[in-house]
Amino acid sequence: MIELLFALKLLVAIGVVVGLSIITEKSSPKLAGLIAGLPTGSAITLFFIGLENGADFASVSAIYNMEGIVAMLSVLFIYYKTSAAFKRHGLALSAIFSVAGYFVAIYLLHFLNLNAVGAVLLPLAAIVLSTYLFREIRDSKVTERIRLGFGVLFARAVAAAAIILAVIGTAGLAGPEWAGLFTAFPTTTFPLILIIHYTYGEKQVHTIIKHFPVGLASLIAYSLVVSLAYPVIGIYYGTAAAFASAFLVCIFIYLLHMQKGRQFLPG
Repeated sequence: MIELLFALKLLVAIGVVVGLSIITEKSSPKLAGLIAGLPTGSAITLFFIGLENGADFASVSAIYNMEGIVAMLSVLFIYYKTSAAFKRHGLALSAIFSVAGYFVAIYLLHFLNLNAVGAVLLPLAAIVLSTYLFREIRDSKVTERIRLGFGVLFARAVAAAAIILAVIGTAGLAGPEWAGLFTAFPTTTFPLILIIHYTYGEKQVHTIIKHFPVGLASLIAYSLVVSLAYPVIGIYYGTAAAFASAFLVCIFIYLLHMQKGRQFLPG
């Protein structure tokens, strides 16, 4: 049973990262940025944390997961600024500084003791601020696509799966508060931007970063429903309800941008 659960975690993590990578190359970084903001890594970790530690544990973690969105956006902001400033060794420096910034951010966030309302308002304010800070980034497309080989896909998948499994595995030891903050690390997005940066350059990564905050409203909806529903209707039904709420928010965001004439499709 333990081996089956481990394999399931691994397959889900791999599938999400590979899927986002293919979307980036086959469609556009804009669309990948929107989808990357959806509850992918956080949904995986919260679900398995609930299975292994109980619904109440995951419910508390979901509140801190929403707070952790501030740290998640800090990662992307630091990556953007570092990769724009350093052309030489930009990928390595961006990765190091952004991960360091994440740990500083969650350390500060863990002192907050917010209720559900505060945990919603704080990341919403961070999303608005990030959207403003990223407003001047110019959209870039992947013009010369490489052929996706097994080595590239394997590298992407292993990086994300390792992070996700580490968070899930240490949740019981860290407690629900720290577990929730750790689940906010962009486990699927970070490996994606590293490989896109390495393969195509920082401009395509900046496009993903620019559109990433838009999808995070659905992550807030997902985590909020998890925090409320898990103790009441259980992990499985609670996860279904959380995904439904995230999907509705995503549709609303898409229609809103369509109304403004902003296409997320290729081109």
